[in-house]
Amino acid sequence: MFSTYLEEDMFEAGTDSIFTVIEWVMAELIGHPHIIKEVQEEIREIMKFKLKVEENDLHKIQHSLQLVIKETLRLHPPASLLTPRESLENTKIQGYDIPAKTRVIINAWAIGRDPVSWEDPEEFWPKRFLNSTIDYKGHDFELIPFGAGRRGCPGIMFAIATLELALANLLYLFDWSLPGGLSGQKLDMGEIFGLTTHKKDPLVVIATPHLKKT
Repeated sequence: MFSTYLEEDMFEAGTDSIFTVIEWVMAELIGHPHIIKEVQEEIREIMKFKLKVEENDLHKIQHSLQLVIKETLRLHPPASLLTPRESLENTKIQGYDIPAKTRVIINAWAIGRDPVSWEDPEEFWPKRFLNSTIDYKGHDFELIPFGAGRRGCPGIMFAIATLELALANLLYLFDWSLPGGLSGQKLDMGEIFGLTTHKKDPLVVIATPHLKKT
């Protein structure tokens, strides 16, 4: 029975969070036409006439896609509040007394939008990471969508590889637009908070197959 529950938890955690990030990435890109154009042009130039992006192609096209994923995880971490921690003993941090057994909840959403750490924190600007060593793997506390330390998300590598492969193919194979010719800049980016942070209104888009030049 325990194994069944564990498998269900792993399945749900590995699908809902990945789907959520993909939706946020596509929403942000559609809302920033110049950025999606740059990313698509880079992927299509590298992939040329291949039918699709495969896993062994990812290392060739990671540059701009990685920047977009990092920036989306900064603005829209799939779990806004990380798994709660509990202090084991009385301690003092930056002048604050933390008693033993205190439950600590980390707000990854607020950390990613902290103006002390980020210039124009509400702006979707992937190129902020061009000359930055900050990553999402738990070593930089300014960006911890997967948590950090021994309690960090064990599925981080699987999640990123899945995200990269799915997004690379979506951007390589299709051109994207909103129904009715609406501008992406008017896209509602409201959020619904829960175990994962979804868009308030699901993203509805039109996918047009990209015609490759022969």
